[in-house]
Amino acid sequence: MDLELVTIGTELLLGHTVDSNAADLSRALTAVGARVVRTSTVGDDHDAIVATVRDALARAGFVVTTGGLGPTRDDITKGAVAAIYKVPMVRDEAYERLLEERWQALRRPGAMPESNRTQALLPRGAERLSNPRGTAPGLWLEGAPGTVVMLPGVPEEARGLVAEEVVPRLARQLSDTAVVTRSYVLRTAGIGESALADRLDGVEQTLAPVTLAYLPTLDGVDLRFTVWGVAANRADAMLSEAIGLVRPTLGDHCYGADGADLAGEVLHLLEQKRLRLAVAESCTGGLIGARLTAVAGASVAFVGGVVAYDDAVKRVQLGVGEELLATHGAVSEAVVTAMAHGVCDRFGVEAGLAVSGVAGPGGGTDDKPVGTVCLAARVGAQNRVVTLRVLGDRYQIRARAVQGALFLLRRTIGVL
Repeated sequence: MDLELVTIGTELLLGHTVDSNAADLSRALTAVGARVVRTSTVGDDHDAIVATVRDALARAGFVVTTGGLGPTRDDITKGAVAAIYKVPMVRDEAYERLLEERWQALRRPGAMPESNRTQALLPRGAERLSNPRGTAPGLWLEGAPGTVVMLPGVPEEARGLVAEEVVPRLARQLSDTAVVTRSYVLRTAGIGESALADRLDGVEQTLAPVTLAYLPTLDGVDLRFTVWGVAANRADAMLSEAIGLVRPTLGDHCYGADGADLAGEVLHLLEQKRLRLAVAESCTGGLIGARLTAVAGASVAFVGGVVAYDDAVKRVQLGVGEELLATHGAVSEAVVTAMAHGVCDRFGVEAGLAVSGVAGPGGGTDDKPVGTVCLAARVGAQNRVVTLRVLGDRYQIRARAVQGALFLLRRTIGVL
């Protein structure tokens, strides 16, 4: 089945909003056997939407749109699609009552605005798709020009509707022998792209017809395995075989798959071993703590930390010696080791993590250029310290320092 995606919104054309919907929907739809042959982006203009969707229908016969289903004046997708099918807009009284019930359940003052009622106006013949994450329903409309599936532009709502409504319907239309494209990602840290490629050189040649792509990110290098144009009932087995060949070669550099988060993996290890963690941060200014507390349930293992940006804070709060700072400097393995020990003592925990570095754009020297980051981890009697040289702007250096610190801590916990 061939289909086209049309993402709608002037904010996408202006660059004010990143169009993540096209990527998210393409992954989900190709995984079930559909073939996305083209994506288009169009602004909030009735005639432009009509022309774009009509052309896409003429080419593919099946179009998925995102955006333009809300209650405001620039939400005009439904009317444009209705014009293509030459059907009127009709009121869905059952959905209007549902909107009223939601409004009352939220205990908002006053009557529901008339603008919200426009979301109950649907092209005649369109099937409403349940959207529990928002007030704009998805719509499925079939007719002479083909099939149009209209989804909200809010990414969480679009993804939910695709997973819960669109993909199951397409799956019923496609047999197990449908040709699909599917991918699987292994996430790595603490090793560069070229080093990974060297390590996998011999194995990679045995993976065909599965392809392997190296995807560098701020978190490390993701390895994406993809099978192209094979029967659905063979795709998963082929991917599993390829991953089985590569995974042992990666060692502890691989920390998970697909959406895995290294912070979550570290917290899981700490919880398993009944360890509590505190952090001491200089150049990252609290970013390690932010990464950890973004994980639900982090308080089981993470107790807190100190942002020791100024040397005086390192001395007073973490017990780093004046002589140590004077001799080695704040960005040094000696100082971060002392910071890791100090934060363990200060919070009475078994695990400590410390970071200090030169994030730039200024402050670098010949010995310690911008991008120099010193990391230390202490877990019980185990101590590890490392100096990294990372590239990028200030944001990238700090983000990579956080990931490096989490990887060092994970490796240190792993030896217990």
